[in-house]
Amino acid sequence: MEHFRRLDVAQTRHALSEGAVLLDVREDFEWAAGHAPDAVHIPLSQLPARLHEIPQHRHVLVICRSGNRSARAAAFLAGPSAPHVADVANVEGGMVAWAGAGFPVVGRSGAPGAVA
Repeated sequence: MEHFRRLDVAQTRHALSEGAVLLDVREDFEWAAGHAPDAVHIPLSQLPARLHEIPQHRHVLVICRSGNRSARAAAFLAGPSAPHVADVANVEGGMVAWAGAGFPVVGRSGAPGAVA
């Protein structure tokens, strides 16, 4: 049974405006090509070792390319391994949906990016 919410990208933007954290769990090359501004980047494979980098007691919205890896990350964060995470949600459709909705995507340098 899942213990995390699912949000579409419009709901995600709203939650971000209210102080939620966007956690991007894609690989480094995907992040470098394009990501949401102000997202925190921790690849899924590194998540257990880097939990301390996730802001404490904040709503965490997890995103990847399409929503599969982020669902795995959300399940992990909603479990006993991350007790300091207040609330977890998976962003349905991931960065593909984010970019498709016309939301900003930036590359590593801050210039406009693309979803890899």
